[in-house]
Amino acid sequence: MDNRELFARLIKCEAGGEGVDGMKAVATVIMNRVRVDRGEYQRVNQGDLRMVIEQQCQFSCLKTMIGGEENVQNIWVVTPDPIHYEVADWAISGNIFLGAGGDALWYMNPFNPQCPPYFPYNRTGYWYTRIHQHCFFNPTEAYGQT
Repeated sequence: MDNRELFARLIKCEAGGEGVDGMKAVATVIMNRVRVDRGEYQRVNQGDLRMVIEQQCQFSCLKTMIGGEENVQNIWVVTPDPIHYEVADWAISGNIFLGAGGDALWYMNPFNPQCPPYFPYNRTGYWYTRIHQHCFFNPTEAYGQT
């Protein structure tokens, strides 16, 4: 599977129900991890999209099992629609969804109305905004030390 298809599958799996803005916001986070010039994502993934997507413990959609149960919504079973390829192409070509903060490196679904003030929980990201079910977080200065 090429990087474009892998990215389109991840967008559908992670944000397919979040509308175009939600999908663009998630795609922006993923590409921000490709482009970041410091910290864990730069050190571990070295600007490689596939490495960002496949980095361990980052996206639940890459797991076939979660909590001992089969994850029926994973990138290996979803089939991208044209919109998912369009969003992937949009992000790969350098576009950024500023509504997610522009610099966001994380998103998460808190499964409640409130977003936590920091994420991950080591305080390397601060809450910026919420788009549908996802909370988006920009890096703090501490992120550069990861």
